[in-house]
Amino acid sequence: MVVGLSQRLVPDELWSLVAPLLPSFTSRPQGGGTAPVDERAAFTAVVYVLTSGCAWRHLPETFGVSPATAHRRFSAWTKDRLWRRLHRAVLDELGARGEVDWTSVIVDAASVRTKKGSLTGRNPVDRGKKGSKLHVLSDAQGLPLALGVSGANVHDSQALLPLVLGIPAIRSRRGPRRRRPGRLRADKAYHSAERLKWLRERGIVPRIARPGIESSERLGRHRWKIERSISWLFGYRRLTVRYERKGSHFLAFLGLAAALTCYKKLAKLTT
Repeated sequence: MVVGLSQRLVPDELWSLVAPLLPSFTSRPQGGGTAPVDERAAFTAVVYVLTSGCAWRHLPETFGVSPATAHRRFSAWTKDRLWRRLHRAVLDELGARGEVDWTSVIVDAASVRTKKGSLTGRNPVDRGKKGSKLHVLSDAQGLPLALGVSGANVHDSQALLPLVLGIPAIRSRRGPRRRRPGRLRADKAYHSAERLKWLRERGIVPRIARPGIESSERLGRHRWKIERSISWLFGYRRLTVRYERKGSHFLAFLGLAAALTCYKKLAKLTT
């Protein structure tokens, strides 16, 4: 039963993308030190925590790795930026198949409640309770390309420039890697003369609703795609309420969720 669950969480095709990105274990000549760990079991345990939302201490030992060991590997991989590199590796596979739609990108944000830690703030739309905000930029079809986390009191527009700069250079079916979309779509919360100018200087056509002139509802036929993307990410229960004290750990779970979301599309193409 557990073998079947492990295979569903981390199939062989996904592991073939993950394994080359992991640091290799090197034993010390003098002996001692940290013992080698079953990396696939540890990675599967991390995916289980993300998917189920369970606390580390409640991680089933039947995965073949202790909760403490799985948490240590998660922290080490976070410092090694594994999740960002995995996300990019999956996007490269999709880009090589022509499955990344560069006609436009879409930006939006969503808030989550949090207990404590960095990258938190009082949520003005949740009675001032502490929270964090997820910032997501997707391609025209809703594939998450760039992510960010901030306090819930940070205005959505503050994340626009970092998200655009955070778009990775993704492989193309033909020609060099690409990271610049044709258009950027967003609601009126992202509108400002400076940001419009900044986008145009980089050859990106802004399609941002103008406050008091255009309704954000005009973006409906495009915005539902980014809302669907955020819904996909919230399908990973560890993201629905933030328990991580370190903002970097919460961002790590968000990055892994984005990588798995993109991988699901890749898996459909290969079956």
